[in-house]
Amino acid sequence: MAKRIMSLVGQWSSRVFSIELDKRGAFLNFALVENPQQAPETFKNVQERCYSLFVCGNDRIQSARFYWGLKDKLRNELPAECELLAVSSYLPHVKDSVIKGYFLKDASECSSLTKRVLGDLNQSEHVLVCSYLRGEDGRQWSQQLWSREHSQYIDVSKTCYVVPSEEANYHPSVLNIANSDVFYCLAEACKVLEESCDIIPESRAVLKLVGRTVTSRHSPDFPVVVIEGLDATGKTTLTQSLRKAMGARLLRSPPQCLSPWRAGFDQEPPLIRRAFYALGNYITAEQVGQEASQAPVIVDRYWHSTAAYAIATAVSGPVSNLPPEGSHLYRWPDDLLQPSLVVLLTLDPPERKRRLEARGQDQTNEEQELDHNHLFRLRVEEAYRRIRGPACVTVDAGPSADKVLQQVLLLIREHCRS
Repeated sequence: MAKRIMSLVGQWSSRVFSIELDKRGAFLNFALVENPQQAPETFKNVQERCYSLFVCGNDRIQSARFYWGLKDKLRNELPAECELLAVSSYLPHVKDSVIKGYFLKDASECSSLTKRVLGDLNQSEHVLVCSYLRGEDGRQWSQQLWSREHSQYIDVSKTCYVVPSEEANYHPSVLNIANSDVFYCLAEACKVLEESCDIIPESRAVLKLVGRTVTSRHSPDFPVVVIEGLDATGKTTLTQSLRKAMGARLLRSPPQCLSPWRAGFDQEPPLIRRAFYALGNYITAEQVGQEASQAPVIVDRYWHSTAAYAIATAVSGPVSNLPPEGSHLYRWPDDLLQPSLVVLLTLDPPERKRRLEARGQDQTNEEQELDHNHLFRLRVEEAYRRIRGPACVTVDAGPSADKVLQQVLLLIREHCRS
């Protein structure tokens, strides 16, 4: 058994388990005890056979890709009557302790098929499988951790009893965001793509574009103004107008040089995709540092977008599930050039939707999610507001383009030295 899995098994009874019941952020939390007398009812009104499987291999790139495709694999191979729910297991307050997987409720008449599929997965170096068994009283539940030491997949190596657990004051994913969903230094983002090179050859081409010595942290000679906001809030119109009004250079993040690989990396799991876009910010920073020695620079999106979308995606449910305001997860990377001013354009959702429809352009997956998932949009907007170093200055993009331009020019005069 791999070192990572051996380590997890050794601390298994200390972990908390969190089943995501719906998109609105309802969770069922439970822990484990060894004494059955301490195990009150946890899974109420559950009639199905229950299992969980967790992805936790030693190779984080392989494990991330395995988990990324696991849901489709399970849906294709398991009986149609099986219900899949996202589940996380973690050590409370321990960074990077979260392992993710799926909780399975099997209402089918073919339990042997489900066991065979899970047994095959349990032989993988990436997976741990558990069964949940109801006691004779119909209320008490035990969890049995499947063993891989024997060829019979139904053998179990450890049995614990399930007890309700208090809800944590944070979403489990918060523990794993740093340098997994959001990267806070160039070296950590580069490390992910370096580890990906054997299975994603395009990673080598991306790494060649990144300067390995960070030279962009210094204060630029001219103002650097970043324009942030959701799609259709008027960023393109405003950045073009600012470029003309200020005689500025206009840059975008991610930079144009990454365009040949964006579609491919957009299909990768969050760990790899986020590292790719983090590197885009550092490439943009190098460009900003060069251009800002000669003229003001306007940047269409930058680190705020990368971090806000990543945090809002990693954490499901209501805004209250986000890392608390003031968390270190909202800090600016120490080695990334800071702009002089960040303007966040906001717009009422109906007006933004109208503008999107008028444009008739294809939306990214995240933009589609913004339209379909009200809670996701609220999390993105709040994450934008909580980022510090510098913080965003919010501007209503509802008035005419000229009025928005004049308001932003006034902010630039107030916040940026000439």
